[in-house]
Amino acid sequence: MTTALPLANAARIVTVYSDSHMPWELRDMSFIRWLKISEGLARMGHQVDIATNEPRWREGAEPVQMAQNLRRVPLKKVDWKQYDVVKTVFHKGFQNLLRCGGAGHPFIISKLGSVVGPQDMPGIYFYGKLREDLYATQVDIARKSRYVTLLSQAGIDLWKNIHGNRKGLLLVPGGVDREIPPPGVNPYPNIGQPVCIFSGNIYSSESQPEANRVLTAKLNELGRHLSRAGLRLCFLGVGETAALNPEWVTNLGSCPYEDSWNYLHFATVGIVVSAGPFMQNNESSKIYHYLRAGLPVVSESGFPNDHVVGESGLGFVVRSENMEALAEAAVRAANTPWNREGAIDYILTNHTWDQRAAVYKPLIQPRRGTSLFQRLFSRGFTADGEE
Repeated sequence: MTTALPLANAARIVTVYSDSHMPWELRDMSFIRWLKISEGLARMGHQVDIATNEPRWREGAEPVQMAQNLRRVPLKKVDWKQYDVVKTVFHKGFQNLLRCGGAGHPFIISKLGSVVGPQDMPGIYFYGKLREDLYATQVDIARKSRYVTLLSQAGIDLWKNIHGNRKGLLLVPGGVDREIPPPGVNPYPNIGQPVCIFSGNIYSSESQPEANRVLTAKLNELGRHLSRAGLRLCFLGVGETAALNPEWVTNLGSCPYEDSWNYLHFATVGIVVSAGPFMQNNESSKIYHYLRAGLPVVSESGFPNDHVVGESGLGFVVRSENMEALAEAAVRAANTPWNREGAIDYILTNHTWDQRAAVYKPLIQPRRGTSLFQRLFSRGFTADGEE
């Protein structure tokens, strides 16, 4: 556990991602990351607010205290000048910061999961108008954000090629909880055979239709091969599932984040498939979570973080775009005596959320008696956040 900073040295931070009116609930990895990095900053001793647009604010509810130094506040009522740091999560977070009038803040840290180019590019599965909008947001981020944090070195290299080299590019991959719920009751009582689980997001015809089409087709083919080998493929997560074939894939739907760990505890193999032959810069967060639960991983190659599988010693990475080879590897994984505790220790040593939040520690250090915001503003920042 990270020791909290003395209160006099704490910064006030607000994190911004979604403007959804849905109640606060963690089912999607993007929301999970939003919470987890906010929790990590709060455990460092900073005062962290998560700015949401959930229905409770319509009723005049008070901010929700979630943990020490951590609470949720209404996005539409944020006074940006009250914060030393604004941290946005993904393109959507910065877009909502713009809409809510906070993009002139002098200390913005913008986190991106994917970097897109000025035209469609191999390995980046955003196209047409969606990709154009994301790129326009990146241009704004390049102008207005003091720091830009990316998931992989490939993402940093792509950013430099597109937007130019700049100070303040940070490498902050995904992470996972140090403490997780213990196994509960077997959530697969009616499956009757070993389970291979794909836990995550398969997107939709509205957000990423091409990715949804590719992922559902791969899961159907993989499930067919696994079934012949006596294994059952289960999907747990969010996204459009109409094209999943129930003969080959059991759709478990989504569940709250805390409950998802139980599905990993009782599965036999964790599956990772990608939306194309390789990922230019977007990693797989599933890898960290499977390994944290001690679950052997079988992944397509091409993810920037697939090296974690080999380093952990718990799973296989196979050539991309070959579901038969992936199924064969899953069968091997199901029958291999693994050092699961060694893999868990590796994850705890290298890939927790506290380690990710620690990247920001030298950047966020207000001086006693004056806020970081006031010091930055006094150094000549304009309303656009530029010097």
